[in-house]
Amino acid sequence: MSSAAPTAPDAAPEQAFRLADRANRRPRATRLLAAVRRHRADLLAAVIFAVLAGWLTHGLWPDPGGRILALNPEDQALYEWFLAVDARALLGDFDLLTDRLNAPDGVNLMANTTVIALGVVFSPVTLLLGAPVTFALLAAGNLAGTALAWYLLFHRTLGVRRLAAALGGGLCGFGPGMVSQTNSHLHMTAQWLVPVIVWLVVRLLRAADPGPGIANEAGSVRAAGPDRRRLFTSAAGLAGAVSAQVFIGEEVLFLAAITLLAMAISYAVADRDLARRALPGFAGGLAIAAGLALLVLGYPLWFQFAGPQGVANGMFTPAYFSADLSSWWALSPLSVAGSDESARLTTGPAEYNTFLGWPLLLVAAVSAIWAGRRRLVFACVVAGLVMGALSLGPEVVLGGTRTAIPGPYALIGGLPLVDGALPMRFALALLPLVATLLVLAVDRALRSSGQARRLVPLAVGAALLPIFPTPLPTAGRPAVPEFVSGGHWRQCVPPGGVLVPVPLPTPKEPWPMRWATAADAGFGLPEGFFIGPYGRGGGAAMGTFKQPTSALLADVARRGDQPAIGDEQRRQAVRDADFWGASCVALTDETPHADALRKTLESLYGPPTRIADAWTWRV
Repeated sequence: MSSAAPTAPDAAPEQAFRLADRANRRPRATRLLAAVRRHRADLLAAVIFAVLAGWLTHGLWPDPGGRILALNPEDQALYEWFLAVDARALLGDFDLLTDRLNAPDGVNLMANTTVIALGVVFSPVTLLLGAPVTFALLAAGNLAGTALAWYLLFHRTLGVRRLAAALGGGLCGFGPGMVSQTNSHLHMTAQWLVPVIVWLVVRLLRAADPGPGIANEAGSVRAAGPDRRRLFTSAAGLAGAVSAQVFIGEEVLFLAAITLLAMAISYAVADRDLARRALPGFAGGLAIAAGLALLVLGYPLWFQFAGPQGVANGMFTPAYFSADLSSWWALSPLSVAGSDESARLTTGPAEYNTFLGWPLLLVAAVSAIWAGRRRLVFACVVAGLVMGALSLGPEVVLGGTRTAIPGPYALIGGLPLVDGALPMRFALALLPLVATLLVLAVDRALRSSGQARRLVPLAVGAALLPIFPTPLPTAGRPAVPEFVSGGHWRQCVPPGGVLVPVPLPTPKEPWPMRWATAADAGFGLPEGFFIGPYGRGGGAAMGTFKQPTSALLADVARRGDQPAIGDEQRRQAVRDADFWGASCVALTDETPHADALRKTLESLYGPPTRIADAWTWRV
């Protein structure tokens, strides 16, 4: 045999690499399979929540661009525009003051519920498939994600059985308030970070607690001291979660903070020893979290309240947006046992926040008693009473009648930031609080061996059954004009320029904003649906002042009458176009009273140019 004959490794090095690669892949595959088996119950819960969320919002599919939530289409048009503007961050075109609406002043994105973080994260979906697809995904994803996050918190932090945790998570994610808010209020249903914030607060408290003390050899008691490393990581994580939630939905963060404050005070009263031991470290950790969060949020919050187009107050009337006391024991019209007659007890189909029903309230009260004298139960009951009372607003309303009895909200109304939250939305905090009581009761029953093991879960299930949600009503929506969807708008408006749709968008009729959404916010619009400083004394208001030409065109669109046009109207039309910085005025064929509008525009701006299905005027 020749000494030059190749050895096996030299003869087939690629074979050796393949064997080594297979050997390396097997442990990874084995570990992955083991992880799936270990968490199969959690994965099953996630799948169930996702299927339920998809079923509730299935009316938006398979054509999100052609379907709309029938109970609140105006807000859906607004949020789809928000998502389109947020997605431009991926193109390097993003600022906290956008010029794509309310030209020439623009819109302060921080002063509006623009779900900036969600819009940026989903920007690839928006740019590839359109904002309606992103909206439909978030409408379902927020429900499923919130339910899953609370399930994990209940199971891993409270250590309860998975069945109990699943029931609690389901109530948190699919309770009446969450389902009704899914009618286009993405900023209110994106609550999946709230359980993370709660977990970080609990982790911070545990790290700050030095324990009851340890006796040394001399017989003196010495406290172990707080876990400083865990304290700092919890504070840093809390700062990150809070910062992210600000860019998703500040109102949800505000409600969570008020609820946690009420729970913390009541828990401290119930366990004074823990309060004395942990308060210094806990307060220090919160200070670290606040300082870190302020590094991120300082400028955006300043911009929101004091920057261009910023507002420092709320625009909604607390007395109008107060929960009716009788709505608490009523059932939501969006529940299987609900009735449309109950809708009169609230302001609209997106605000069924208090409709828990008397069966659930009764079972929750019994669960609080049966769960035992636990500090957590006491804290949940106190916080629930506080948030429920605040939801009644400045004056208690019963069955639609004002009673002249002042509500607890009157004590805090007018305070900074408070008037930015609607009183009736304080009731949304009751879902996780009631869920916690049910979870503790079911878990105690499952750990027992008597009749309670069967009766308690059955009672909880029977109380939850009447509020089981039904699919959200949807309807078809008109197609976006070919002038926009085909990209023909570029023939009369440069990218980033201002297009004037006729009639102009308003808070009550924001439909032309869908044009900009379909064009990925490639052009700006005058006026529109947003919150800006156009109220009395520069306070918050919905929309802006209409220019004379806009008001004239809106009147023609509403009545169909062709007004007399003289030189003064023509000069005003030119001034308004200059004020808006407009490049083009467009009127599409499907617009109501299109003939009267076209003749009016011809009198104002001269002969039009036909582009696709639109009449256009360069101005």
